[in-house]
Amino acid sequence: MSDQQANLEWREDAIPVSTQFDDPYFSLENGLEETRHVFLAGNNLPARFKPGFHIAELGFGTGLNLLTTWMAWDASGQSTPLRFTSFEAFPMSAPEMARALAAFPEVKDYAAKLVAAWAQDQTLATLDGIEARVIHGDARQTLADTPFEADAWYLDGFSPAKNPELWDEELIKQVGVHTVAGGTVATYTAAGFVRRNLEVAGFSVTRIAGYGRKRHMTTGLKEPA
Repeated sequence: MSDQQANLEWREDAIPVSTQFDDPYFSLENGLEETRHVFLAGNNLPARFKPGFHIAELGFGTGLNLLTTWMAWDASGQSTPLRFTSFEAFPMSAPEMARALAAFPEVKDYAAKLVAAWAQDQTLATLDGIEARVIHGDARQTLADTPFEADAWYLDGFSPAKNPELWDEELIKQVGVHTVAGGTVATYTAAGFVRRNLEVAGFSVTRIAGYGRKRHMTTGLKEPA
């Protein structure tokens, strides 16, 4: 278990809000549809799914992105496990995760598996059906020390205005280092400094329509060297 834990308050008795960063964990409108719009569609998924496909993420949070992607992976007819690596500095407890995910009955079967595995081991070493791992601590240190290359990235830290550390240039450079040529990145934010950092990291960046009340979001394609 991580040395640091999430500090939460609950909005409308259902939506977890980080008191460290004064930011909700998912859309106040529909977190599940936001995940599908931003992270799946933003990375052209599930069209790009193939055996061995590897997704990486900054900000594990409630696990909703993992669950939504896992469900889409299974629905796409893939017969091998999805690979999913996530980085989290302030993990929530299993009961908090269960309470948050109860807002999304569509993923309840997957959520039950996730919460049970999370209660046993917050690295998700015991989670069956998906090759998932959550790496705890400050991603500015842990990502550089973790060898892999992802096909797609979900950048889902708290708002850049409130959590700039998870969007800084050196960390985003490491995202680029840990992405295959032709790999992609997607995030809900269209903050100018985030787009610039992605360009420095080797991504061709596009601003597209965001989800719900967010006018714009960002996608990126890693150009071949």
